[in-house]
Amino acid sequence: MGFIAALYGFVCYVAFLGSFLYAIGFVGNIIVPKTIDSGPSTALPEALVINLLLLGLFAVQHSVMARPGFKAAWTRIVPRSVERSTYVLFSSLLLALIYWKWQAIPTVVWDVSSPPLNAFLLMLFALGWLILLLSTFMINHFDLFGLRQVYLRARGLEYTPLNFTQRAFYKFVRHPIMLGFVIAFWATPHMSVGHLVFSIATTGYILIGIFLEERDLMKDHDAEYGAYRARVPMLFPTGVKRG
Repeated sequence: MGFIAALYGFVCYVAFLGSFLYAIGFVGNIIVPKTIDSGPSTALPEALVINLLLLGLFAVQHSVMARPGFKAAWTRIVPRSVERSTYVLFSSLLLALIYWKWQAIPTVVWDVSSPPLNAFLLMLFALGWLILLLSTFMINHFDLFGLRQVYLRARGLEYTPLNFTQRAFYKFVRHPIMLGFVIAFWATPHMSVGHLVFSIATTGYILIGIFLEERDLMKDHDAEYGAYRARVPMLFPTGVKRG
């Protein structure tokens, strides 16, 4: 069973990796066959409804399955060692659904013609993804995406939760992963209405997700996280408390 769990965890991680890499091309309108501004489009009201339903479905799954109450019930059905991998798999499949069914709304909001500004925005776009990825390793990338759990199961070892950590980017903002997403979603030299809808909706979800996550963190690390929250800004490294 340990081998099966490890194999399942690896497959789920590969699914995440594919969806993550595709997200870069999808949002950036590069390389991949279907991007945020390509493919068939429908009438504006219908496109908005479809796109918001897709994003809402992802947001509900991503938030509900991350809550402690859901995990407690869910692990009566699936083994605890693959709970995180299953969460990652569901998230990756819903991202794939977004890529597949997203309706382009190509009307231009802004289009930067200045080569220096264009290059600057593309660098910001790349920086956002880099901040996001590096931030996962500053906590524990392999625990975050379920590989540590299945590795311990394969070794016959008990899973131990990670200690609360405040290193590297986490010394300057409480949620650098989400900061990376916000930068990557908004930094573009070509902003269409479809991309704008995506950026607004995902930023709103990020703020809701942070609220829910911090509520759980306060329950698990009351005094320690409360002091950290009072000292470190939420999303932007302003040097003062925010949020």
